[in-house]
Amino acid sequence: MTTTRLGNEALAQDDDDAQEQELVIPYRRYEGQVVIRQISYYLSGEIVPAIHYSEMLYTLRTATENDLIYLHLNTPGGDFDAGLQIINNMRLSKAKVVTVLEAKAYSMGALIFLAGDEIAVHDNCQLMFHNYSGSFIGKGNEQHAQVMAVGKWFEKVMHRICEPFLSGSEIAAILKGEDIWMDSDEIRKRLQRMLPPALKRERRKADVDAAEAPDKK
Repeated sequence: MTTTRLGNEALAQDDDDAQEQELVIPYRRYEGQVVIRQISYYLSGEIVPAIHYSEMLYTLRTATENDLIYLHLNTPGGDFDAGLQIINNMRLSKAKVVTVLEAKAYSMGALIFLAGDEIAVHDNCQLMFHNYSGSFIGKGNEQHAQVMAVGKWFEKVMHRICEPFLSGSEIAAILKGEDIWMDSDEIRKRLQRMLPPALKRERRKADVDAAEAPDKK
């Protein structure tokens, strides 16, 4: 800058030039739109064998980061194996999966509810957790082996899915045969102890990446 002015007048001109330079935006802004596909499933009855959920399982596994999948729950529970397959596909899905409790989610339904990336609870709802039930066939030693194996399996599932929503002592009580019931107010209170949705999605993404990685030999 050239000036013949002296003193404070020249300094004032320097200040004006500096302010003009600061107003120059040092970046360019671009904007785009992403189409989000929103899908809703209603689990409004007993959880039946997994073959009946093939379309939903396929959708979960083939969804993209731009998909939003809602699972609306009003179920007494049901088939444990089918419920686990639903949960595993939820966790491996690239979509954001939101579970919505709309009335009740008992037994396996409660575990599916807790497996969502984000969880929503309506008023006047219930959750119920209890031990598994089943029947075994075969010789006595075979039945005993099955009971031991399934018991250890179920205990791991409960800890992986239900903590910290349920405490370790509560899970231990369930494994001993106690039923745990809670209403919407209690559910919302406990959800405050859960992982933030963003952190849950980050951990789930790591699971997806690990599942899709080629086997290392």
